[in-house]
Amino acid sequence: MTFKKRITYYYDEEVGNYNYGYNHPMKPFRMRMAHSLVTAYGLDKKMNVIRPPRASARQMTRFHSDDYVEFLSRVTHELTEQEIDHANIYLSGEDCPPFDGVFEFSSISAGGSIAGAKRINHGDSDIVINWAGGLHHAKKSAASGFCYINDIVLAILELLRYHQRVMYLDIDVHHGDGVEEAFYTTDRVMSVSFHKHGDFFPGSGHLQDVGVAKGKGYAVNVPLRDGIDDESYKNLFQPIMRMVMERFRPGAVVMQCGTDSLSGDRIGCFNLSMKGHAECVDFMKSFGVPLFCLGGGGYTIRNVARTWAYETAVLLDEELDPILPYNDYYDFYGPEFRLDVPASNMDNANTKEYLEKIFTHVAEQLRQIPHAPSVMMQEVPKDWPEESDAEIDDEDMDAEPERKASGRQRDARVVPVTELYESDTDEFANTDMSSYRHTGTSTRPARNAAK
Repeated sequence: MTFKKRITYYYDEEVGNYNYGYNHPMKPFRMRMAHSLVTAYGLDKKMNVIRPPRASARQMTRFHSDDYVEFLSRVTHELTEQEIDHANIYLSGEDCPPFDGVFEFSSISAGGSIAGAKRINHGDSDIVINWAGGLHHAKKSAASGFCYINDIVLAILELLRYHQRVMYLDIDVHHGDGVEEAFYTTDRVMSVSFHKHGDFFPGSGHLQDVGVAKGKGYAVNVPLRDGIDDESYKNLFQPIMRMVMERFRPGAVVMQCGTDSLSGDRIGCFNLSMKGHAECVDFMKSFGVPLFCLGGGGYTIRNVARTWAYETAVLLDEELDPILPYNDYYDFYGPEFRLDVPASNMDNANTKEYLEKIFTHVAEQLRQIPHAPSVMMQEVPKDWPEESDAEIDDEDMDAEPERKASGRQRDARVVPVTELYESDTDEFANTDMSSYRHTGTSTRPARNAAK
């Protein structure tokens, strides 16, 4: 099968099994819902679908501190009670609980982002999608804002091995503080964040925060007020990003597509529609620069799934029927059952004068940096020094001899474009997800109902 573009989509079916806690707003299950829509629309047949390898602790320490990764690899509720001092340092209270499987969940997210960056580096893909990624708040030695491992920083570090300049763009309602902080002193990464500023987490991302030392001018912050709508956002976003691309000329773009900037989000306070949000993705695609799209925030999960499925179609240049097809979680989308997240009638606190002030400041900031940073590139090594595949396989098989293949062999398996990956084991085969699936009604039969 020939694809119109070399597009790779990473998805691990186990990502939706993890649970931050019943009352926690972050629901990894939303990735499973989004993927169900992607396959229901047949988009998986139009791109390379790959189950990502899990990131190892060693890979995580390319950015994160050894002691933090070691703690995260063994953390449990019981451990946090025993090691209260460490828990207070590494975890941030209720926002980042030590839920069951937190390290494995983080390894799925980070593994997809590292693998996606490698595909761009090796010229295997023009566009890469990892909706399980985009955890932009995690710091070098601490979790923050529902984020434990900063997969974005790890992906950018990988891209910098092959690309002289990488641009990071964040359209989450929250400031991309963890990524900005990681590259605040370098001119090889330009971070651009459109976010709510003021009395709002994480409290950073002021217009005057522009980077320091060699990185001065390479952190671009666009602080916005409540209720910004599609038109206001577009009129600010497009000219700023056009200037950034012309001035910085990145070799690759990493875009965090957090959907908490949508209207009606449980936590967010913007008023973007699904199509307004997706128009940002389409605009960045138009530059023809290798593009890596990641997930991020988003807490009204039916709208998260709708938007990421729609943006997958945008990246594929595919038109979708606005009437949702039957899928495993069909009942979540009632009563309208449409592929749409409309804006509301909330007030827009972003006045024309305020937006013009932001644009003028950002334009002047960009004019003061050279067209291309002067960076001496060294010969790129073949790969990061790691254990050989054979050593990894031997260790995994020794630990779990009942399995038919090692974790690396399973994770490296490419999913055929015509079907989903099926696990070599049936660990999750008996998981009861019936309460989440559309079981059919008299007028809307279930997708797999007997005829």
